[in-house]
Amino acid sequence: MAADIERVETKLAAARTRLILDKPFLGALVLRLPMVAADPKWCPTTATDARKFYYNPEYIAGLSLDQTQFMLAHEALHCALSHFARRQHRIKHRWDLACDYAINPLLIEDGLKPPPDAQIMPMYLGMTAEEIYPLIDENDQTKTLDQHLYDQDNESGGGQQGQKSGQARDADQQQGHRPEDGAGEPDGDPGGERPLDEQSDNREGEGAQSLQDEGRDGEQEGETNDTQPGEGDPAPDPLSPEERATLEVQWQQRLAGAAQQAKQAGKLGGTLARLIEHLLQPQLPWRMLLARYMTAMARDDFSYMRPSRREGDAILPSLKSSQIDIAVAIDTSGSIKAGEIEEFLSEVAALKGQMRARVTLLPCDSQLAPGAPWVIEPWEDFDLPESLAGGGGTDFRPVFEWIAANGVQPELLVYFTDAEGRFPDQPPNYPVIWLVKGKEKPPWGQRIQLN
Repeated sequence: MAADIERVETKLAAARTRLILDKPFLGALVLRLPMVAADPKWCPTTATDARKFYYNPEYIAGLSLDQTQFMLAHEALHCALSHFARRQHRIKHRWDLACDYAINPLLIEDGLKPPPDAQIMPMYLGMTAEEIYPLIDENDQTKTLDQHLYDQDNESGGGQQGQKSGQARDADQQQGHRPEDGAGEPDGDPGGERPLDEQSDNREGEGAQSLQDEGRDGEQEGETNDTQPGEGDPAPDPLSPEERATLEVQWQQRLAGAAQQAKQAGKLGGTLARLIEHLLQPQLPWRMLLARYMTAMARDDFSYMRPSRREGDAILPSLKSSQIDIAVAIDTSGSIKAGEIEEFLSEVAALKGQMRARVTLLPCDSQLAPGAPWVIEPWEDFDLPESLAGGGGTDFRPVFEWIAANGVQPELLVYFTDAEGRFPDQPPNYPVIWLVKGKEKPPWGQRIQLN
């Protein structure tokens, strides 16, 4: 058995090295997961708890080197994409399936070879687990490729079982039991991850050797990247809420660092690169950013006009204020929910109340809504029309064509959309802010992410 373990360890090390050289993004992530031989009784294939990579030696022995690379990358992506922290209210089995369906097409597109038992749905390529989850039948009992050991509760949201496990560990510590190594600090670094700017400075221009050096650094700090015999050991406890939060931050930093390094080496592209860029964008910054842009447009300034003779000869600054004209376009093509439109309009209304702004409202799918536009003066309430026709395809041109045809010159156009449609060939001569729900990118203008 010892000889078999040695052969398996050699295969895993070779697969990891090839990932480092050929797929530096995936290789950098795999280096962050210590490899542990697990008891086949609870680990039939491979598994992760966002802290380590667990494997069944017999399963790995039956895989080719290419398939072993796939399994290493599969577990690393579960962690890097924070699947352990994103389940929320969703049922665990369906969520686990959705996560596998999200990852496997990405790895195949990147040139990796899956094992025969991998769940693959090419139609899900580029979709997040949240987008895939509602498409899975509630009674689907398909087995996942691996085991996700973050939590064990299969009915309600993630974190409940983890909380119970955390309390159990606290009780063990009170009885003198030592918690699992690395449970709260996977890297053995009590100070946490280095800042991203520091990581990028240290890694710039470095290739596979720097990744291997990183692995050795982790070993020196207390995290070993070598396999450890684990036959007979019980399955690891699920994550406590505190561990979940800590690991989410750490893995997001690792994801950003690995992506930056792979881009510098010219070895990150395709659907995986677009998905990573989407996930790394700031979450829900749009209220703050929209307020900043609209406030910057407000023309509250000092006037140095010569005063009348009755006021004297001195020219002193006086505060003047004038209204601003803003166009607000809303995508009504059906991909934007009514509740989201109401939330967006309420935010615009709140900002409008803080400045003197005339708002021209332009709902549009493939054409302007009947009765559009609606013009709301600075002293009027910003109310949504009783009904907005829509549900068709998406074409952004009618909004810009109407503005041009009517000689309107807004100081800002804010367009609320998923950015999936036909754009004008040329940008207008006024600023445009796209509030985008989804991953698409407008060809011009300022993009603000909505989630």
